[in-house]
Amino acid sequence: MADTTQPLVTTERRDDGVAVVRLENPKVNALSAELLRQLRSAAGALTEHPPGAVVITGGDRLFAAGADISEFGGPDEARVLGGLFLDSLNAVAAIPRVTIAAISGVALGGGCELALACDFRMASTKAKFGQPEILLGIIPGGGGTQRLPRLIGPSRAKDLILSGRQVKADEALAIGLADRVVDPEVLHDAAVAWAAEFARGPVAAQALAKQAIDRGLDGSLAAGLDLEQHLFTNVFATEDARVGVASFLADGPGHATFTGR
Repeated sequence: MADTTQPLVTTERRDDGVAVVRLENPKVNALSAELLRQLRSAAGALTEHPPGAVVITGGDRLFAAGADISEFGGPDEARVLGGLFLDSLNAVAAIPRVTIAAISGVALGGGCELALACDFRMASTKAKFGQPEILLGIIPGGGGTQRLPRLIGPSRAKDLILSGRQVKADEALAIGLADRVVDPEVLHDAAVAWAAEFARGPVAAQALAKQAIDRGLDGSLAAGLDLEQHLFTNVFATEDARVGVASFLADGPGHATFTGR
């Protein structure tokens, strides 16, 4: 029997080394259980065969309006849906390359949590962020209570999560929730261009640096420093390290051509 599952997540691997992951679940890119499964699969493929960098987008009008509320129920349903969110967004966070969320329009609830699972967030001037779960009498279940305070601090995170209010792009930039803000008409191209800059770099070293930061934040400073020393040693086994050091000694910084190995 033919597979009739609608593709809700697509991945385009570009010639410049950037992979563009697009959410396509009309009308508001609700993060349904099926979309989350497809997102988990896409992230797994990008981890198994990494590109140079990744852009995750919801399209020109919005990023994602959040979970599919029609799938909510009691504790049993919440356990299943929460598990899907945890697995899918952890898979995105584990992609061993730079990930950039390109946010046009709203990134609310699970949509905001997906953006938080990325390394960087580029927003259009029309973007809005929020964790409005409290307005439904519930709390975030896709990492919002953990990733948001690690990004913007506990007090600001509590402000957003406990009030459910939305913040526009300028405030998001001011509090560190967004990293760059651009006009809507250039968002896609600007995000891809930013990703391409990383893709041209020493991606093996980027992967180890990302691992050091993300895993280091999960433990004590001492444990993080030990991890850094371990990964610092490992990076010298890469071809990019040999190329980069030799290029610096010969021509100074900024002239190396990296292979990603």
